[in-house]
Amino acid sequence: MRARLLTRPSAARGTARAAAPLVAAALLLSACSGEDSPAEPDQDPAEVLAEAKTTFDETSGVRIVLETDDLSEGVDGLLRAEGYGTHDPAFDGEIVVRFAGIEPTVPVVAVDGTVFAQVPLTTGWSEVDPAEHGAPDPAGLMDPDTGFSSLLVATEELEQGEQVRGGTDNRDVLTTYTGTVAGDVVAGIIPSAEGDFAASYTVSDDTELRSMELTGDFYGAGSMTYLITFDDYGAEPSITAPE
Repeated sequence: MRARLLTRPSAARGTARAAAPLVAAALLLSACSGEDSPAEPDQDPAEVLAEAKTTFDETSGVRIVLETDDLSEGVDGLLRAEGYGTHDPAFDGEIVVRFAGIEPTVPVVAVDGTVFAQVPLTTGWSEVDPAEHGAPDPAGLMDPDTGFSSLLVATEELEQGEQVRGGTDNRDVLTTYTGTVAGDVVAGIIPSAEGDFAASYTVSDDTELRSMELTGDFYGAGSMTYLITFDDYGAEPSITAPE
């Protein structure tokens, strides 16, 4: 009797030890499958981008970062822009423009159809025409008809791509979409854009446009790429003309 009493707990412990890795593996697989839900297979990419446009157009404001690292030497143009845009439309942030061999970081406020900048070697704010420096009116980037979101419904040859991680701590699952956009549409972003552009977008499960990558001839100097990212949807910055 004593031998049997000692054997049974040992067998139970052995069984529990053997089962533990299986339970852990099952929990791990369950957690992974819960995090990476696939995109809806029957959803038309054009419908997804149309929904993303609506989400973008209806948000109160969003943080925008536009940048490139392959603007050809000797070509004037926009290197970087970062700030908040609203649908007033208005923009408050900074831009880096290459002009006459220099690349200053310039604080910019765009509101009521006027762009104000703190121009290098001057004091205070000045009214400027960004088109003279190969840049758009930053506030116009939020325009539903000519800004970022207009590209979403003007993209042709749309295809759904892979899913990628993004957002804070890579917690969001984003779906990639690719296609082609005509230069006259992209000119709303960079006025001198010409020809067709390769476009790639990432869209979150809640139809937020998170990134846009555009490749083509922006300045008549050959192909280059701009990457634009969007976050902080629903921001409500108070943007007014500087005094």
